[in-house]
Amino acid sequence: MATPTVAANAYASLARMMERGGAEKAGQAVAGPSFSALLKDSVGSVLEAGKKSDAQTMAMASGKANVMDVVTAVADTDVAVSTLVSVRDRVIQAYEDIMKMPI
Repeated sequence: MATPTVAANAYASLARMMERGGAEKAGQAVAGPSFSALLKDSVGSVLEAGKKSDAQTMAMASGKANVMDVVTAVADTDVAVSTLVSVRDRVIQAYEDIMKMPI
């Protein structure tokens, strides 16, 4: 089970990424990462979490890792995947809403 701290860190990281990109500061447009770059970074971080989880699981199987490390890595991956699925669902819902709009 994911802890509230893990979720809070994930949302804080997302807030920092969003703060850097696209916002106007002092009347001057700030060039930030594009939506595709944000999406690519997010998917990359989910993949990294999955790889870390797999590595911890393999280390546990060979007797080189602690059970708590494996549980923490799996929980981090679960939070990352859940967040990615939620974002995907919201993007699909937004697309469907736009497609339903009259021209």
